[in-house]
Amino acid sequence: MQDTKIESYFVFMNYDPQYERLRANRTKRGTNELDLYLSRKHDQLLARTLEPGSYKKTLSLVIVDGFAVEITDDQASVLRSAKEVRLVEKNQELA
Repeated sequence: MQDTKIESYFVFMNYDPQYERLRANRTKRGTNELDLYLSRKHDQLLARTLEPGSYKKTLSLVIVDGFAVEITDDQASVLRSAKEVRLVEKNQELA
């Protein structure tokens, strides 16, 4: 049976030399380029691996090259198998 419960996950990417190069540029222009690069990179990964309209990316994390996305457990498994992905973790509520 397919899991259809939507939950929030964090996806962390593998080492990317382009990310490291852009992150080292601390100028305002460099920061903007990094934001655009990561947003595009994360969006492309999601578009390539998941069905359109079946997920909602909520933010890109610049400091760690990762993003938050609302997906099912089955979709998280698909993302875990992508070569660019280092780790996929379900967001845990703190009590």
